[in-house]
This record gives sequence, structure tokens and C-alpha cells, in this order.
Amino acid sequence: MSPVGAALWRSLRAHQVYGANTDVGKTIVSTVLCNAIQRQKSQDQAAFLKPVSTGPLDDADDRHIQRHAAGTLTKCLYQFDDPVSPHIAAQQKKFTIPRDDDIIASVHKTLSCWAGSGVSFALVETAGGVHSPGPNGNSQADLYRPLRLPIVLVADSRLGGISSSISAYESLLLRGYDVHSVLLFRDEYYKNHEYLLNYFQKKSIPLVPLPAPPPRPPVQDIDSLARDEEAMATYYGRIAQGTDIAGLLEQLTAKNAERIDRLESMASRAHSTIWYPFTQHHGMDAKDITPIDSAYDDYFQAFVKMDKSNSESKLRATFDGSASWWTQGLGHGNPSLALSAAYAAGRYGHVMFPGNIHEPALSLAESLIESIGNPRLRKVFYTDNGSTGMEVAVKMGLRAACDRYGWDASKEQISILGLKGSYHGDTIGVMDCSEPSTYNKKVEWYRGRGYWFDFPQVKMSKGVWKIEMPENLKEPLGSDLEFSSLNAVFDVEGRVRSGAGKRYREYIRSTIHDLVRQHGMKFGSLIMEPIILGAGGMLFCDPLFQRCLADVVRDHPELFEPNAANPAEDRTPGAGTSWSGLPVIFDEVFTGLYRLGRRSSASFLQVDSDIVVNAKLLTGGLVPLCTTMASNEIFEAFSSPNKSDALLHGHSYTAHAVGCQVAVDSLQTMIRMESSGSWDGYRQDWGETLSNLEVWSVWSHGLVSDLSHAQSVDGVFAIGTVLSISLKDMHGGGYTSTAARGLQQRLSTSDGKFNVHSRVLGNVLYLMSSVTSQPEALRSIEGLLREALL
Repeated sequence: MSPVGAALWRSLRAHQVYGANTDVGKTIVSTVLCNAIQRQKSQDQAAFLKPVSTGPLDDADDRHIQRHAAGTLTKCLYQFDDPVSPHIAAQQKKFTIPRDDDIIASVHKTLSCWAGSGVSFALVETAGGVHSPGPNGNSQADLYRPLRLPIVLVADSRLGGISSSISAYESLLLRGYDVHSVLLFRDEYYKNHEYLLNYFQKKSIPLVPLPAPPPRPPVQDIDSLARDEEAMATYYGRIAQGTDIAGLLEQLTAKNAERIDRLESMASRAHSTIWYPFTQHHGMDAKDITPIDSAYDDYFQAFVKMDKSNSESKLRATFDGSASWWTQGLGHGNPSLALSAAYAAGRYGHVMFPGNIHEPALSLAESLIESIGNPRLRKVFYTDNGSTGMEVAVKMGLRAACDRYGWDASKEQISILGLKGSYHGDTIGVMDCSEPSTYNKKVEWYRGRGYWFDFPQVKMSKGVWKIEMPENLKEPLGSDLEFSSLNAVFDVEGRVRSGAGKRYREYIRSTIHDLVRQHGMKFGSLIMEPIILGAGGMLFCDPLFQRCLADVVRDHPELFEPNAANPAEDRTPGAGTSWSGLPVIFDEVFTGLYRLGRRSSASFLQVDSDIVVNAKLLTGGLVPLCTTMASNEIFEAFSSPNKSDALLHGHSYTAHAVGCQVAVDSLQTMIRMESSGSWDGYRQDWGETLSNLEVWSVWSHGLVSDLSHAQSVDGVFAIGTVLSISLKDMHGGGYTSTAARGLQQRLSTSDGKFNVHSRVLGNVLYLMSSVTSQPEALRSIEGLLREALL
């Protein structure tokens, strides 16, 4: 099912009624508000929607509205006869339980119809309290979150009601809801309304106390029911005359208009104040900026100006196809991660880290060391993002090499080995670890300190998996290769002794030999992004080439220092914990932690690095945090009696507790998903059996194959959550190519119910999901791609 946008109309003020508890009077409050609308001279039309109702039909909330708020449109979507919680009532029904997505879609469709038929005010009333479960057992606060309707909270006037009301408010706030008003009944004994009035006034949320309704008669016979109906009618009339509900409605109307006005002005205000990253502002207009009202799951709720009809919501679901610059792992607005962040913020705020330890930082470090699968890595250094984490990694690697080989970096240039198209961040140090490119060559301090190998690239073209050799290296590396499957490409152990493996190793060895012996270069580290070089253009490196590069560096230390010992020829790459040749640094900021379907992308190469950097998915996409993990041997290179020999690098928010706690829970969640078989359906799509499957993607194998035959497509691949489509460009590819912009535009202006936000890297358009993306949503996006390219 296609996602729906959050619900927002200028013509329709729609609110959701939540209760601080069950039996707090939500329907009475709804009736009061609908009555007030119907009494207004403007002849506004009110409507009441009960998505899920339980209990006898005669007692249903929409029936109560019909009796006491005459003229109000009413509707109930799912009615269950048993007077129990919806998740129990739904199980006792024989028909299929409605999915949460179905409920959301039905609510949105109903509100859209009302918006287009002249309804000006609508209430969507929940069942029970804020966290009462829906038909599928999920909390209502989460079930209805995609709509993000502004909230009318009915507080609890009974004993304990202050606590339950504040707890309900905080639960809604934690999930990104806006509470626009609070109502509750007066109780002159407990006086909850007095306390809560002061509490919510401090938060600029209006609270209206209402007279308590007449008690229901204990005996439910015809006469008592009639008297109850009469008493309630009198009650509603008294409230209409003696309570300023009209004033509250005016405030709700104003808040709705203010929200839309803010969204309408955001683009122009941003255009005048914001300096965007990776953006050429010359020629940029305000219309090129998309205001995002909220985000949930895999989707932004983006503001769009629509003049088609009143039934068009001003918010449109937009698939976050760049995973918000590759950070999204567990979906936007994930309530579990939000709760983790709130817990750590409440427990610690931020505390000084050097010389101290707190539980989240220790738990995360121990969890990474235990779960990452690399026996070399024993120490964890914290920074705040991938670029600074790589700065630390470079400092570690260069120091270890200089310490071992007796080099003095203050007197001679120590360089790095890497791959063409590498990108390790925008801080000055790691910029120098990449070849000259669009990203760095105009930066005044850039020097480029290294040598970067060109390499064979993997893609599917015309239904065949191919490894294409660089044109200028076909003599040493051999002809292009073809494979029957992606698994065959990743059979590194099987390929390492092949002819291609031998040619790769000899080319790498001879190149390094010439650089050192003939050009006098000294290298302090090998730095690679395993498998995919992200910012360089989603370059899919032949995993065998990266494996051979690590093997040569480790097996031939004499290349870097003539007096270095030469390990035995049959030494197993990655075995042991001592580094040989050069420290191997893996930049897994993008590719690590399940982005490519595995906990570590290094596992594809079967190489244990000496240093690895993780960020982005580390916290599931919620807050910045980075870890640089290193071996004990790297750590010891900084150990001396002198403070100046220490790794003098840090940040004020090093190992901030909020980020560490979120990372602990994010990592545990992804590990549970892996062990519980959450991705088995995707695995089966990419292989015959689960037992021997090595490589898979959330993007369907059929899509990749079909797109590879498209006339405009040069090559395509998918692995893990990443889909990359390289478009043909008669002028050549590269970062400045415009070949992919047409496809990007088509996806962003889809005529369907949702759009796709995407980023392009020259002639490459890529899409990325979170690890929690649902197959139905991904197949919908695949449908858009098929329409655009096939």
C-alpha cells in the first residue's frame, strides 16, 4: 500500500482527541466541541470520526455524537462488539484484522473527503488512553503518528489524574505530536484542573475546565436511559452557555492557520538565511527548497503548495531515498530510539568524558568489540562524526607506521595508499587522503598526500554481472570479466588464486615498489571504503581487488621498509592481531553496520582491519556519533611517559551519553533483526537457499535485472539497502554530469500518492532504504522506477 501524507488542510481544522486514561470523557469533550461548531453563526460544518470502536453499537461514541450534536457528520471505520481493548476485540472477530496502514489510509481518505465537501472542523477520537493498543496491539500513539494531527488532550480529573495527564502529554510530546489544547472536568475535591492549568500555562497550551457531567443512572432500563439522555442534553446546553468553548475554537483555528503560514514562508526565509552544504546557490530560488513538516518511518512529510482542491492535503509523503545522507537505519521518529535518547538526556545530560566513564559509553564500546567480528579491534575512541573519526584513524595509522619504521613526519612526507574516488570527509586532514576532486581541489589548504589506485568496478549490464577494468589498465589487469551471479563476484576465497587475482596482486606490488623505490614515497597507511565508495559516485569496487590490495600490503612489508621482515608466503590474511606492512584502515562510515546487509562490510573481503571507523547507522539515524576502533598494537604506539605522545584529539561532546545510549539500542535492534530472520524474504529473493546465500538486497533481484536492460542505463547494482543506477552520458560521467537529473525530477514529481526524494552523484542516481523498510513500500518505489526507465 502506498503511504499517505500527514493530514493538514487550510479549509479543514482536523484534530485528534486523546485521553490521559480510559473513561475520562473523550466523547463528551468531542460532543461539546462539535456542538459549539454547529452553533456558530458562520454555519461551519463539524465532523466526528471514530477509527476503532468497541462495545455495543447503541453505546458507540458516534451514536452519542449523533444524539447530542445534531448536524455533525459521523463515521466509524471499524466497530467491534465486545467491550474490551481493541486488540482483544479484533482477535475475537472472524474477519481479518485491519493493518495499521489500512487504518491510517482510511482515516486520511475520510478526512480528505470531508475537506472537499465543506467540512470545516473534524475530530478523530481514539479509544482508551494514549497507549491503549490498537487492533494489532500497537500503541495508538504510534499507530496514528504518520498523520501527526494536532492533539486535543482530555486530562483526567480523578485521583491520580495529574500524574496520568502529564505522563500522557509527555508521551505525545516524545513522539513529535503538537498538543494544541487540554480539557478536563472540574472536581472540587481533587482540583486537578487548578494544578494542570498552571502546568500547561507554562507551556502556552490552553486548558479549559468543564463542569462535570451528570452521573449515569445505575439501572439501565428505558426510563433511566431517557432520563440520562435528557440530563445530558441539559448538560450540553449549559456548557454552551457558560463555558468559553468558542474562544478555544478560535485558538485552534488560529493555530491551524499559523502552522500553514509558517510552512508557506519557510522556503523564502531559509533562502535568505541558510548556507546549504554541497549546494551552488547561484541561480537557486526559494521554490527549490522543500519545507519538511515532520518525518516518520521512511518518509518525510513535505509541504507542497496545491491549488487543485480543498481535499488535497498540504503535506505529501516523500520517500527519503538518500536515507538522509545515509544516516537512516531504523526509520525517522523511531519511538524506541527517541525514548532511549530521552532516558540518557534525563539521566546524564552531557558529562565530561576524559578520565571518567558512564554506562552508555562503556556498554557501546564492549558491544562493538564483541559483535563487530574483528579480533584485532580492542580499543574504542569516540568522536562526533565520520570525518572526525577518520581524522583520528589517520593519526593512529601514521603514528604506528612512523613508530615502527623510525620515520620523522616533521621532516618528510608520509602519505597514504587508497583508491581513486575515495572520500573520507571534509575536514582538512582527511581531505588530503583523497585524490584531487570536485570536493577538495578548490580548498586552499588541500595538498593531496597519497597514491590512489584505479580499480575494476562491478555492475549489472544487460542482465549480466560484469567486472569492468579501467581502460588504461587492461594490459596489467586483463580483460573484463562476467559472472553468473553477484554471489560469484563475492566468492573472494575462490577467486583469490585465479588468474585475475594473480594479475591484481602483481600490478599492486609492482606499483608500490616503483612508488617507493623510484619516486621515494613513504606510506603510513592503507585506507579503503570496503566494497562501495559512496560520495565518489557509488563506485562498486571488485572485492577481489580490495582483498588483493590488503594482502599485498600485509604480505610485503619490505615494500615500505627494506629492513622489514617478510612474513611467510602462506600467512593467512587477517590472522592474528599484529599489523604488517602498513596499518589497514577501513572507512565503514557509509558501508558498515548493515548498510550492505552485513554487520561489517569488511566481512565481504574476509580481511580484519587494524582500524575501523563507524558512524551514520551507529545511532540508527537519530544523533551524531562516531567510533574509531583500533588494535592494541596501534594503541601502544601512543604509549609513553610523555603526555605529548598521547593521542591529543577530542571534542567537548566526546562520547555524549545520549548518542551512546541510542547507539547501544540501535545496534542491539539490528542484531536482533539479523538473528530473527527479519530479512529472510529479501535473502530468498536473491538466492536459492538461505544456508549458502552470501549477498542480498532489499531491492528486488528482478528490478536490478530489468533496469540493466533499460536503454538509458549504463549499469546498475543493488546490495543491502543500496540501489545505484548509472545513466549513460555521451559527455562522460563524473560528479558534474547532469545525466541523472531527469530521473531525479520524475521521481520527485510523481503523480501517485507519494514522491521520492533522491540525490544524484553526477550520472548516478542512488536510492537507499532503512533496514526496517517494508517490502510493500519498496515495491511501490520500484514501480516508479520501472515507469521512469522501462
